[in-house]
Amino acid sequence: MTTTHTASASGARAPLTLIGTGVLAMAALETLNPEYDLVSETLSRYVHGTSGWLLPAALLAIATASTILAIRLGAGTRRWGRAALVVWTAGMLVAALFPADPPGHWSSPSVSELVHGNAAFLAFAALPTAAVLLRGTLAAERPGLRTALSALTAASVTATAALAVFLVDVMDGGPSLGLGGVPTLVGLAERLVIAADFGWIALAVVAAGAREQQGRDRRG
Repeated sequence: MTTTHTASASGARAPLTLIGTGVLAMAALETLNPEYDLVSETLSRYVHGTSGWLLPAALLAIATASTILAIRLGAGTRRWGRAALVVWTAGMLVAALFPADPPGHWSSPSVSELVHGNAAFLAFAALPTAAVLLRGTLAAERPGLRTALSALTAASVTATAALAVFLVDVMDGGPSLGLGGVPTLVGLAERLVIAADFGWIALAVVAAGAREQQGRDRRG
């Protein structure tokens, strides 16, 4: 058991490092761009701020980690859950390659903004779908993660639903669902989605590492 867990941890190291790199890059963007309001402004706009290259770098790191996860889950995993994970990965990749517009361009988006926004929203919709469909399979591989996987799955579904409401509100004539002096909470909702989704990917990587090692043990 110890050997399996050690090998599993070793196999998870690379994708977990990529996820950690993505998280640190986004945290650095928040620190380097205090002029952006993290409650009302989406992270996508930071590409136009100080060290804006960190945003596509973070998305590419997450997409790479997700690709590794999809490969390690293998063909025996639930097909639609794995397909949703691939859609999430592709969405992150496209969102990284097509930058969003600067702040204040909700009503007149460029082609790059439309591609970025649609890819990101498709990814945000796909991840909770994958989480729901794959939760049982992953929990069976690492029962100790069952509670955490369930909690992050619920958080991803709830936060994504909230983000959809705020995005529709923002695009339909401008911010209105705000709080106090804040015009919209779309930025906060997006950050909650990102936190839940990245956390789920990290746990899934650990569980998939155990699955992969068990497969090697059976073949050996």
